[in-house]
Formats: sequence, structure tokens, C-alpha cells
Amino acid sequence: MSTSIRAFEEQDIDRVVELSLAAWRPVFESFRRLLGDPLYFRAFPDWRESQRRAVRSVCSSEETDIWVAIGDGGPVGFVASRIDLASDPLVGEIEMIAVDPEHQRSGIATELLEHAVERLDAAGVDLVALATGGDPGHTPARGLYEKAGFTALPLVRYYRRP
Repeated sequence: MSTSIRAFEEQDIDRVVELSLAAWRPVFESFRRLLGDPLYFRAFPDWRESQRRAVRSVCSSEETDIWVAIGDGGPVGFVASRIDLASDPLVGEIEMIAVDPEHQRSGIATELLEHAVERLDAAGVDLVALATGGDPGHTPARGLYEKAGFTALPLVRYYRRP
């Protein structure tokens, strides 16, 4: 399948939300296995709704650049980036990236990531940052980022019931 990358358009939002939820389902399944139901449902009572809101918020932010991969007549992936104008050095951040599971492992995520990094570089950032989880559900994302030359700084987030 041939894909192209273009700027996000308002009519893309429903498809971008849909593909994001499908792409991130394994991540939340991984969280549930790691945390167990009592902690998981406290931390993520309705992950689909919270992620739906998060994607819509990022896609509507004037501070964020959104790019979509187009294939099969519509969006099959997206990447969101922004520049932290208050940072010194100037940092560009990849906020979100997702590819429809039916189109994963075909190079689309790599194309989207490189496109965003090139745009951030052209805007003059000194550093590009992104964050991901250390759980098994994020293994493909970590592989993508490491293959693209990103260096990991391990961080740990702990959960417990009060």
C-alpha cells in the first residue's frame, strides 16, 4: 500500500480517534495485566473515553502540528508534535503517534516520526523528545524510537491504592 503524509484536516478527527483507540488497545491491556484489576480500574476507569478526549484535545490545539498518513482513501496513522517555546534549549516534542493496527509493521510509523522530526528541525529546535511506557504493550514503540536514533532515559511510575 502506498501512503502519503499531509497536514491534519478537521474531517480527519473521527478516523484519527478511531485508529488511535485501536492502536493503543494493547497498551491498556498490558497496563491491566501489570497493575491488576483493582489498581488498573482506579488509574484507568474508562481509558477509551479519556484517550478519545486526549486525541481530540491534541488535534484541536493551536500549539500542536498534526500530520496524517493517508492510505486506502483516508487516514491510517497520525503524529502530533509541538515546540516548547519556554524551554532552553528549544525542545520539540512528539506528543502522540499511532498507526491503525491493520497498517502496522509497514513503515508508516517510521515515515510519520521522521516527518515530524524533519519539521521540528526546520523550525529550529535543538532537541526532540518523546515519552513512552516501559511495559510490554509499548515494546513496538520503544523499538521504533530506538531505531530512529532516540536515546532512552528510563523513568518509572509507581501506583498503589491509598
